[in-house]
Amino acid sequence: MRFLSMVRVAENTGQVPSERLMTEMGKLIEEFAAKGALVDTAGLRPTSEGIRIRNNHGKLSRTDGPFTEAREVIGGYAILEAPSLAEAIKLTERFLEIHGDEWNVECEVRQMEMHGEADCSKAA
Repeated sequence: MRFLSMVRVAENTGQVPSERLMTEMGKLIEEFAAKGALVDTAGLRPTSEGIRIRNNHGKLSRTDGPFTEAREVIGGYAILEAPSLAEAIKLTERFLEIHGDEWNVECEVRQMEMHGEADCSKAA
C-alpha cells in the first residue's frame, strides 16, 4: 500500500535545516529507498512562489502566493510503500525523530488510492 506523508511547517520562521539534519536526512532517505519503503520525496518551494487555482462551481479563479491565511503549509512530502498504516506511521516517526529538538514540525499520513484500486475497507 502507498501512503502520502505531508510535512507541515510554519513557513515564515526563516529556519533552515542544519548540516546535521541534512546529513541525517540523506542517510534516512538512502535507508528507506534501499528497503523499498520510499517511492519519492521532496521539499516544496515557499508559498510566495505558488499559485492556487480554484474551481468554484465551474468558475476558475487564481490566487498568487504567498497565502497569508495559511499558518501552516505543506513544506514537503514523502510517498511511502508500507504493508499497513501502522508501518507508514513508524516510517514517518523516524523522519520526525531525526529533526530532534531543532524543529516544530508535524506530518499528516494518509493512504493513497491508486487508479483502478478497489477500496478494500468496503469489502465484506
